[in-house]
Amino acid sequence: MIKDITIGQYIPGESFVHKLDPRVKILISLIYIVDLFIVSNFKGYIFITIFTLFSIIISKVQFRYIYKGLKPILVLAIITALLNMFMTGGNNPPLFQWKFITIYREGLILAAFMVLRLVFLIIGTSLLTLTTSPIELTDGIEKLLNPLKKIGIPAHELAMMMTIALRFIPTLMDETDKIMKAQMARGADFESGNLMQRAKSLIPILVPLFISSFRRADELAMAMESRCYRGGEGRTRMKQLRLTNKDLIASFFTVALVSLSIWSRMWH
Repeated sequence: MIKDITIGQYIPGESFVHKLDPRVKILISLIYIVDLFIVSNFKGYIFITIFTLFSIIISKVQFRYIYKGLKPILVLAIITALLNMFMTGGNNPPLFQWKFITIYREGLILAAFMVLRLVFLIIGTSLLTLTTSPIELTDGIEKLLNPLKKIGIPAHELAMMMTIALRFIPTLMDETDKIMKAQMARGADFESGNLMQRAKSLIPILVPLFISSFRRADELAMAMESRCYRGGEGRTRMKQLRLTNKDLIASFFTVALVSLSIWSRMWH
């Protein structure tokens, strides 16, 4: 399950999405996330589904990577659906009632909306990192945060920290998987027992994982220092970010998606 987490991973490619300016991809991802909460009916989710499928197809990212990214949130999606289904009331007569369990139509609709939002949220963020290299992501975030320099906010340092943290997610997941396999080879059991027992059995993993994380952070700091890294002041780039026609086309389709979502919310 741990190795299925795809957020933070990058798959090199030459697709339309790969060649988009990282600033445009970051802004599109943010607008996409906001749009998920604008939509209030299934008509709007039809537009989001079409936009998402089209983005996956033109990115040439295999669907198995998208599926792998959704597997770890399966339990969370089920819990979210059940909580909204059983704890949401309604004005109409209940669809199902047994003892203290009551299910209303409004609860089913809200549960479906919450699961769809969670699924599309993971797909959108995964697609951003799968098609954008860490260097491009750092440059894009820094460029977007540059206006904040006027009020004393260190844009480059923030962008660097965010990208390193994002990039370390798959690395730490791989490290966790290796530690679990090593302990299982020595007789550790992470599968049997109830939920509390299985949670307690994971505690011995935390110590070596923290030690490994601190070691990796120290190695990264030494590597950056040995290359005379002193922050973003005076730093030059081999590749300059420039907007192209591809970015304008992607922005047009994003604006169209938001417009259709607002339209679907106003006219039921």
